Amino acid sequence: MDESDKVIRAELRELKANGQESGYRVPVQFNPETLKVSFANQLEQKSDTSSTQYVGKGTTKLSIQLWFDVTGPERQEVPKVKDVRDLTKLVVYFITPKPADDDKTKVVPPGIRFLWGSFQFDGIVESLEESLEFFSKEGRPLRASVTLNLSQQKIEFLQNAVKDPQGGKAPGKEPLAEASIGDTLQDMAAGLGKAQDWQKIAAANGIENPRLLRPGQLINMNVPLGK
Repeated sequence: MDESDKVIRAELRELKANGQESGYRVPVQFNPETLKVSFANQLEQKSDTSSTQYVGKGTTKLSIQLWFDVTGPERQEVPKVKDVRDLTKLVVYFITPKPADDDKTKVVPPGIRFLWGSFQFDGIVESLEESLEFFSKEGRPLRASVTLNLSQQKIEFLQNAVKDPQGGKAPGKEPLAEASIGDTLQDMAAGLGKAQDWQKIAAANGIENPRLLRPGQLINMNVPLGK
């Protein structure tokens, strides 16, 4: 088979607490048909008003469905496997708590990296659902689907890493500052030691009137300021 005709298979890889790969990898047997990515912010309803308030970092979630089958030609180089659970248990590993790398008195599920071509998602397994779909006449499960729901504690648009041309961090990677009643952009900048940069911050955030901010307005105070 020509190298260009080979199917690129997705992989599940274990991540250590420092974000490095441990070496434990699970190539999927069949690539998923779809990847469902969702984004959510942490919001809180104010008791005295009808407005909502941003209270913390958001989350990004990924949902994928993987199929395993020990009856067909795609056997993932395991021709002696007679029970599909011998394959799915390799995935169940990622939701099984174990002693933490940095504190052996705590147990946590391992970190996980889903990698497929240029698509990468790092997080933890929030939930796992296994469905046994087909059985042999002896009662052994031969085919199964595993639905994985992964999450990470940040909003991240899942593309190849993009670096800011001015040397700053990629958009969306810094927490936003929230304006309170009566705040001006000059006051907020001064409180962060950036009093001289308020005009650049205003321009980067598209703020026309820096003295008239909406209560609850979110502002990126960490924009690249240049020289």
